Amino acid sequence: MKNRSLDRRAFLARSGGVALLAGGFHVNPLRAADSKSPNEKLNIACVGVGNKGWHNVGQLASQNIVALCDVDSNYLDKAAQSFPKAARYRDYRRLLDGSHKEFDAVVVSTADHTHAPATSVALDLGKHVYCEKPLTHTVAEARAIAQLAAKRKVATQMGTQIHASNNYRRVVEVIAAGTIGPVAEVHCWCNKGWSGGKFAAPQPAPANLDWDLWLGPAAKHAYSPGIHPANWRRFWDYGSGTLGDMACHVMDLPFWALELRHPQSVRAEGPSPDAVGTPAWTKIEYGFAARGKHPATRLFWSDGGEHYDLVKQTHDHSGKPLSGWGLGILFVGKQGMLAADYGRLQLLPHDKFADFRPPEPTIPNSIGHWNEWVAACKTGSPTSCNFDYSGALTEAVLLGGVAYRAGRPLDWDAKQLVATNCPDAEQYLHKSYRPGFEVVGLKS
Repeated sequence: MKNRSLDRRAFLARSGGVALLAGGFHVNPLRAADSKSPNEKLNIACVGVGNKGWHNVGQLASQNIVALCDVDSNYLDKAAQSFPKAARYRDYRRLLDGSHKEFDAVVVSTADHTHAPATSVALDLGKHVYCEKPLTHTVAEARAIAQLAAKRKVATQMGTQIHASNNYRRVVEVIAAGTIGPVAEVHCWCNKGWSGGKFAAPQPAPANLDWDLWLGPAAKHAYSPGIHPANWRRFWDYGSGTLGDMACHVMDLPFWALELRHPQSVRAEGPSPDAVGTPAWTKIEYGFAARGKHPATRLFWSDGGEHYDLVKQTHDHSGKPLSGWGLGILFVGKQGMLAADYGRLQLLPHDKFADFRPPEPTIPNSIGHWNEWVAACKTGSPTSCNFDYSGALTEAVLLGGVAYRAGRPLDWDAKQLVATNCPDAEQYLHKSYRPGFEVVGLKS
């Protein structure tokens, strides 16, 4: 049947391998001039090797880890015990100054505010890059990084690891099969809360931490305990709260299944904005124009336990409200609803779909999120969260924070990268950088 068969072009579209542009679909070229044989190991440099960074290193340990970089010597020394032959750096700029030729690819696992500066330098050197989510700290950075990656024609992947899960693939197939009909509304939520960042009384930084390098592009500030390594997401200068932490994971599924890209409007609500700390909760509504077979779509995000009524009033197969799920996605179609999280897929109302049989799988299972990127570095094969796809996703996610901080709905012109009705939004779309930590190709 037509709705159960996908040719390669359709698969790439749904897996994030293509971008919908004015002239149609365009597959970002990923093959680099120095691509390797599939049997040859990749030489990888890792910027940020603590916590999530260390997890990324472990997932890539089958390759050659040739360089380690971290501003915290505790993390750096620990990583070096496992990779004693790897070169060690405290400053990513020294690693990426162009004089070191021994690596092919770079993994960036720093705090959000350093993602774009480090990633842009690596891309400008022609290195393949894997960067943690959100891809960048600002909307302008996301656009600049996506454009630079396309220009350099290298393999890229953002760290939305759940995109490689089988469950996400099955959800995309069910939506594509028309099981719940056209989807004009989708809810995404997460009960986690990163909020209330406050600077403590200044103290000397611990000996293991180069605080000035940790600040990197951010404004100079005296060391404040409790920010590194675990709580920087609570601060606007370094993260974007729960939205920045989780929305790239959760909103990824409707972006994929509904072929979303740039919203036309964004409105947000939450507690009164604080200049330093991120909010305890937000509720955000995005408006997307009709695209292809998809109608105009409203996407709702909520976090911190303050959810829209539909999420609170809709019950899962066990009879519990969906708001009790730690996170989730609810697709609202003309013929029914589909609720999902990382591992669940439930059609609602349950009795209407009691005889449901899933469509035949049409999207191949992933070879693994990190393996996709390694294969792309070597052969030019596609990755499902390349910087074109994930850059647009990151832009949309961060626009929610912009609307919240600006205090009014945004009419968004994605082509010009401007909120046409809200000049105050400009200050949150861009930021200034300390000298030496700029983003390549982006004016501060």
